[in-house]
Amino acid sequence: MSATVAAPLVAAIEEAWAAIRERHQDVPEVVVTLGSGSDAKGMKLGHFAAQRWVRGDDELHELFVGGEGLAAGAASVLATLLHEAAHAAATARGIQDTSRQGRYHNQKFKSIAESFGLTIEHDARIGWSVTALPARTEAAYADTIAMLHRAITAHRRAEAVAVGGGRKSNNNGASAECGCGRKIRASLTVIEAGPILCGICGTEFAADV
Repeated sequence: MSATVAAPLVAAIEEAWAAIRERHQDVPEVVVTLGSGSDAKGMKLGHFAAQRWVRGDDELHELFVGGEGLAAGAASVLATLLHEAAHAAATARGIQDTSRQGRYHNQKFKSIAESFGLTIEHDARIGWSVTALPARTEAAYADTIAMLHRAITAHRRAEAVAVGGGRKSNNNGASAECGCGRKIRASLTVIEAGPILCGICGTEFAADV
């Protein structure tokens, strides 16, 4: 990515993160990275990763922003930043807000994200993760959104992912995890035949394939 595109983008995202931190004091400092958010598993608009960078004796968190998501515009990017800021606040508070290697978002995440001004809806596979930016929050961050809009002069194309001729057989089956963290192992045929629900939390076991 050209420096004339990347540098203003990173600076704008850093400024937007600072604006979020002004309103939510426990959101930590981050190192911003840009890159491809598309792979065989789908599209990743953003990701907060704790303690990924080292500065002297300090450990810093990482904020990844997928370049493909920039195509949706500045308001959508702010929604992504607020979503990741909610994860960052959960980390700072010592709250476990996800399971299934960070894929399934629980009610604790929903509560934090809504307090940050987002509208959160439920998805059977990823939990309380479907994010929207309501009008009142968009208005509150109007200056930040305008600044992001000026900085977004390009976006990344999604990666072309090759589709193979079929899944390889696996005699050991696949591991699957529910919302409360219980794990089972079953054949892919059994898992794909229909939902397997946890008797404790009531969520579907999702295969980690």
